[in-house]
Amino acid sequence: MQESTSAFADAPFLLSDAPSSTDVLAKYFRAFGDPTRLQILDLLAEGERSVGELVELIGQSQPKVSNHLACLRWCGFVVARREHPRVRYSIADPRVIEVIAIARVLLERNADHVACCRVLESEKGSGGGRR
Repeated sequence: MQESTSAFADAPFLLSDAPSSTDVLAKYFRAFGDPTRLQILDLLAEGERSVGELVELIGQSQPKVSNHLACLRWCGFVVARREHPRVRYSIADPRVIEVIAIARVLLERNADHVACCRVLESEKGSGGGRR
């Protein structure tokens, strides 16, 4: 078993065997930390969409959009419904959109500070801190 665990030692966002509630919460908020995922959530807030529709609206590749949707679905942000031959995605819980709306209101007064925060910028490529 040790070998399979060590194979994932450098995987981004890997939590310890017994992550604290703070670790899990930080990981939850990292889902909001990607511009493509936020675009997807904003578009799904307007209504149900297929991968193809999201690809067209976002301008990203289908594999990239599908990968972000898989992340959002796995973590409970979105749900999928098969409508043969397509899968349609929607927001799993309207409170997800409320969290984004609250963040936008909080950001109004200090967006410039957040935009030039060097600590957050340095974490961007490193996986955001603790693994």
